[in-house]
Amino acid sequence: MSYPEARYHGEGGEISAAFRPAGTPPEFVSPGGTRTHYLATTASTGGEFGLYRIDMQAKAGGPATHFHRTISETFFILDGTVRLYDGERWVDAEKGDFLYVPTGGLHAFRNDSDEPSSMLLLFAPGAPREEYFEKVSTVAGMTDEERTEFFIKHDTYWTD
Repeated sequence: MSYPEARYHGEGGEISAAFRPAGTPPEFVSPGGTRTHYLATTASTGGEFGLYRIDMQAKAGGPATHFHRTISETFFILDGTVRLYDGERWVDAEKGDFLYVPTGGLHAFRNDSDEPSSMLLLFAPGAPREEYFEKVSTVAGMTDEERTEFFIKHDTYWTD
């Protein structure tokens, strides 16, 4: 493997970093209380990656087994316990634990514990996941056709 092609062709660098203070409120809070922080979106990274902090309430549950055709997904546990499914088994992941799911890899996650949990989700390359986070709680009210279209649009394919 080698470095990718150069994307910056200037001579002296530029001022372009983006700082986000720790106390910044979440961009989205779900009806169930999950707080999603949009740390780096596909728009802000030019499609390189998307990074989100997910703070889940106790017993928040989570999505069933699924896979993505266009993006990989990476989990890094910041606090609490998150049950992660790696395609073969469920693991009670704790602070500092890490799971990388390549494109096409089966996975799921949930907070079944009596305590809140927090994790980082990294999608690569970047994808506009914000709409998915903001609207996934409304799929129960969609027609079958609308639900199918929503999940295909957001590269989410269920196995159950």
